[in-house]
Amino acid sequence: MASQGTEDGWPAYAQELGLKLARAREAAGLSQERLAHAAGISAFTYRKLEKGESNPGTAANPRLKTLVALAEVLELGVSDLLPKTTPDVAIGR
Repeated sequence: MASQGTEDGWPAYAQELGLKLARAREAAGLSQERLAHAAGISAFTYRKLEKGESNPGTAANPRLKTLVALAEVLELGVSDLLPKTTPDVAIGR
């Protein structure tokens, strides 16, 4: 299984996702709390996503359902939230 260490690029990808979420949220004029509530997640979870982590030292890996809910509230497509370049996360490499 692919690790979440720095060798696979996932932490940088998760941080970029967090930046894109923060920018979209600010453009929509929403607080972290209001966006989280509207998307059906906790404010704590959302703040962690904006930081790009799930636990200290562990890159965020949000569920697809969470990304879809956030995109809907922000009136964006999921692809608008995702960073343009994807890390290599293939299993067994």
